[in-house]
Amino acid sequence: MITTLTGKNQITIPAALAAKLKLKPGTRLEWMAADAPDEIHCRILPDPAVLAGELHGAGRRYLLAGKKHPLAALLEERGAEDCGRKGVL
Repeated sequence: MITTLTGKNQITIPAALAAKLKLKPGTRLEWMAADAPDEIHCRILPDPAVLAGELHGAGRRYLLAGKKHPLAALLEERGAEDCGRKGVL
């Protein structure tokens, strides 16, 4: 597949290649100069929303069974601090 660089330094990714790689509008690409002077490397960057979705809940496996959730303990601690400050201005 051959494409041409436009006057605005833009290229068009051939439809067959875009379909094969599942590229869609808004997909971010990282371009890098290769060691060879006549080569360019391109990498498809992951969608930040997809990454966030994949990480959601990933830390749950590190919670210890029977122990209080660390966030619950932190909220209780902050609540106790707030109760102690109510009379102090």
